[in-house]
Amino acid sequence: MEGGGQAGPTSGRDRGGLSRIRSSSLEIREKEIREKGSEILREQLDAAKKELKLKDKECERLSQVRNQLEQELEELTASLFEEAHKMVREANVKQAAAEKQLKEAQGKIDVLQAEVTALKTLVLTSTPSSPNRQLHPQLQSPGTRGAYKHMGHVRNKSASGGFPSSPEPSSVSIQPAAKEDREMDSVLYAEFLMWKEHPSLDHSSAFLSRIHREDIGPCLSFTRSELSQLVQSAVENNSLTIEPVAMSALPMVKASAIECGGPKKCALSGMSRLCRHRIKLGDKGSYYYISPSSRARITAACNFFTYIRYIQQGLVRHDAEQMFWEVMRLRREMTVAKLGFYFTDQG
Repeated sequence: MEGGGQAGPTSGRDRGGLSRIRSSSLEIREKEIREKGSEILREQLDAAKKELKLKDKECERLSQVRNQLEQELEELTASLFEEAHKMVREANVKQAAAEKQLKEAQGKIDVLQAEVTALKTLVLTSTPSSPNRQLHPQLQSPGTRGAYKHMGHVRNKSASGGFPSSPEPSSVSIQPAAKEDREMDSVLYAEFLMWKEHPSLDHSSAFLSRIHREDIGPCLSFTRSELSQLVQSAVENNSLTIEPVAMSALPMVKASAIECGGPKKCALSGMSRLCRHRIKLGDKGSYYYISPSSRARITAACNFFTYIRYIQQGLVRHDAEQMFWEVMRLRREMTVAKLGFYFTDQG
């Protein structure tokens, strides 16, 4: 009993010390845990700060990229608008130029259509039985013929110079074909029909080959053979120009220009004659003075080629026989001109 009574307080003190030891160790552990937790949190905070700094830098970089892209986009938009306005201006200028050219082309077309209509009227209203007196000036009275000289085309090429401005056919009084006794040559007519199937200006056809040999060659054969060949080529190519010469303003002809003839010497025949007209071959700058007889021969050949071209272009709506007799009449004009007959009342 006593022993037990004495041991009781001692064991209580021991238990109190143990509890104090345990509580201090717990405090130490708690402190260590708090310190470790604080250290971990600081590390996490530092890592978060570093990550935020990196994100700030990235945001700043992206912001700069965005600003740069916006600036480039604005510049590109402005450039595109400027280019679009430039293209619109160029398109408007081109459209205005195209409209102007279209109006000019339409005007030229109207003029050409009027010329074609006039040519058709001249050709289609002329028949062997009822010839057009404007188309054939030799059938007009002297007063009418003189008045008509100013009504032709301004161009005086071999084609236009052939019909409207050729008042120099033969001075022989030729009656209309319907009042003459005539008989068709079957060979000539057959050659003409063959040519009419495929009309052209090629010399290979029997029709044109015969006319060149029998009519055109002799009609355009002058003393100066070399110039004669040039004249014949220009007539065939429709590149010969005939124009009147103002007698009051005739230039003095120098010795170096003797080949071109002069106001009183024909460049083709070489004979001393009063030359009221001159010719130009193609685009060459040289003019050749020609006598009335030479002009009549050239005009007769031009008349023939003009009518042949009208047939080739489909402007003549007559039957084959009427065309044939008109060709024969033109051949006769070349023969008469070759013989030296021509009108003297030429302007």
